[in-house]
Amino acid sequence: MNNTRPGLAQYAVLALLAIVFLYPIWWALSSSFKPAAEIITSPLSIGELTLGNYRAMFADVPIGTGFANTALVLLVKGAMTMFFAPLAGYAFAKYDFPFKNLLFGTVLLTLMLPTLVLIIPLLLEMSALGWVNTYQALILPGSIDAFSIFWMRQTIAAIPNELIDAGRVDGAGEFGIFAKVVLPVIRPGLAALAVLTTMNVYNDFVWPVVAVNDTSHQTLQVVLSTLAQNVTGNRIGADFATVWGELLAAGSIAMLPLLVIFVLLQRHFINGILAGSVKG
Repeated sequence: MNNTRPGLAQYAVLALLAIVFLYPIWWALSSSFKPAAEIITSPLSIGELTLGNYRAMFADVPIGTGFANTALVLLVKGAMTMFFAPLAGYAFAKYDFPFKNLLFGTVLLTLMLPTLVLIIPLLLEMSALGWVNTYQALILPGSIDAFSIFWMRQTIAAIPNELIDAGRVDGAGEFGIFAKVVLPVIRPGLAALAVLTTMNVYNDFVWPVVAVNDTSHQTLQVVLSTLAQNVTGNRIGADFATVWGELLAAGSIAMLPLLVIFVLLQRHFINGILAGSVKG
């Protein structure tokens, strides 16, 4: 096979795309360290650097509480997704049982339901259980979602049945086969699912803002949504530039965890995307 190395034109296109995608991140980070007035008057220049936007932002909103609540929800909800979704996907991919296709089709049908359609029924359910303004309401709904099951089913379906049969011949139990044979093979798919789950939980706004209305349980995205109101409410005469300075500071802090996670897991994420897109 002939190995064709990328030419100068390909590298130029990739460099241009990298600049297009990275420049907004760099601008947000650099502007968060500028005095508020300079963000409006000199948006593209870098002059005096200050931590004033960050100090004011920490004083105006409980961003630490938002981070702590988001971390708790992400840890528990993500653990539930990463535990139950592979098991369900394994059952749909490698076992035969009554109404298997009907059940899997029903799971896929739920992907077509918009999130807003489910808000009122879920809120009524949380109210009946007495879980409004609790961590249960933030964690349990959507912890085992249809996309995660579908993703794991497609990933596990690519594993040869002979590999699983070999484990049975060696005397391994079903959970032993899953833990010692299946999980090591689908590690890239699990990494991709972990990144996608982290992004979904971390960026979720609609459900947390409906299920929780007290500040002690608000997640990071809900806290950020109230920042502009808190800035203008806490300081009489706060101008447009001041609001933007604190918004950029809060946004810069909020995006750093996702950037770090993606950089650390990008190789597994890309491999998982490729592995989960093909069957056979």
